[in-house]
Amino acid sequence: MESRRRFVQRAAAVAAVPFISTRVTRALAQASRRKIGFALCGLGGLSENQIAPALQKSEWCRLAGIITDTPDKARKWKAQYGLPNRALYTYDTMAEMADNPDIDVVYIVTPNALHLEQTVAAAKAGKHVFCEKPMEISADRCQQMIDACKAAKRKLGIAYRCQYDANHLEMIRLARSREFGELRLIEAGFGFPIGEGGWRLKRALSGGGALVDVGIYALQATRYITGEEPLSVVAAETKTDPVKFAEVDESMTWQAKFPSGVLANCSTSYEAAFYGRIRAQAERGWFELDPAFGYTGNKGRRSDGKEIALPAGDLFAAEMDDFARCILEDKPSKVAGEEGLRDVKIMMAIYESARTGRAITLG
Repeated sequence: MESRRRFVQRAAAVAAVPFISTRVTRALAQASRRKIGFALCGLGGLSENQIAPALQKSEWCRLAGIITDTPDKARKWKAQYGLPNRALYTYDTMAEMADNPDIDVVYIVTPNALHLEQTVAAAKAGKHVFCEKPMEISADRCQQMIDACKAAKRKLGIAYRCQYDANHLEMIRLARSREFGELRLIEAGFGFPIGEGGWRLKRALSGGGALVDVGIYALQATRYITGEEPLSVVAAETKTDPVKFAEVDESMTWQAKFPSGVLANCSTSYEAAFYGRIRAQAERGWFELDPAFGYTGNKGRRSDGKEIALPAGDLFAAEMDDFARCILEDKPSKVAGEEGLRDVKIMMAIYESARTGRAITLG
């Protein structure tokens, strides 16, 4: 009996060796892996309060550089994050990043109309590009960004953080699984009172107002929940303060028709009290998120009484980690430049419809 027990113990120990070895190997690989270096281009509130802190939580990424024309910001960030002098750049010296192997990605967080110029500079320096939405202020400029990154053999991603929120992914699952039957209607909207607004109220820098800033979230939601591209849009715009919003849109509504027959009713505003929600109406019930587009705390419910309240983590870390994995594994991103281009094309059609009063057919 004792001999048999020793045999079983030895056999179990031998059998465990591959599993122990695999765990050790994975742990060592994890510890020795080089994180993807991100340089933040533009050090406004989003970079300071959301993106930089997210990089400290990231599994696959790290802060490797900054790009700013404000010396005080450069000094502050250098001290706060222990950055070396060679990690500090201005918009005019971005080409010098070509000599810095610590930087793999430039994350562009500047006014919309600057994205093309900075994407081209980053790509020419041999860096991948991750860019805040909207991608740019016209479809042609979006295409130039795509072409520049392709020519440099670099990846281009757009920062659609909601596509990494477990609650938005649950909305997609409910729609695709037809748990409540076929989709029939979607209602989506996002708005807030903008106050002074700064560059966002200047068309030359923003390309538009509420629609391109926050309405794009509602537009995105209708596309990824249906899994389709709209066939046509019809829109209306109103301005209660034509002086403040002389250059950009204040409040807009639009309806989009999808190939499956789903109709989406959407809205956005720079003068309404804060709101942000998505509701999908299907044959046998509905499901919604309210609030839907926050950095944290998005949640909702279903017509059967169940909640949609999944833990989502830091969405900025999640989107950057996914882009880093795409680089490391050389695979396409689900938020590639082509995704940003599609949204801009649709938004331009919405503007045209609001201007002309006609329904606009999309290609």
